[in-house]
Amino acid sequence: MPGEITRELFDHLVELAALELKPDEAEYLHQELNKQLKVIEELAAIPLEESTPLASHGVPYASAIRPPLRQDEIASSGISQEILAETPETEAGYIVVPEIPHETLE
Repeated sequence: MPGEITRELFDHLVELAALELKPDEAEYLHQELNKQLKVIEELAAIPLEESTPLASHGVPYASAIRPPLRQDEIASSGISQEILAETPETEAGYIVVPEIPHETLE
């Protein structure tokens, strides 16, 4: 892993993300990203045994105590017509939104 995010790399990432940052905001985010990177490096340095199972969380959830999955049920909110009545334009029960212009990035 790289030691830190350089200012040049950070500026490049800001440009790619099309962000408009004030100098103090950019400096703050640059410092925070480097702090987070340092924490990730510290976590990666923790030795783990090869036999440690992968988990999505730290607490095992045995199938014997796991509640059964509930069935999905479709339920109307009952206010769809009220919501549609508040929109500027609808068509066939859907809200019409303005087209979003697309640009090709190089």
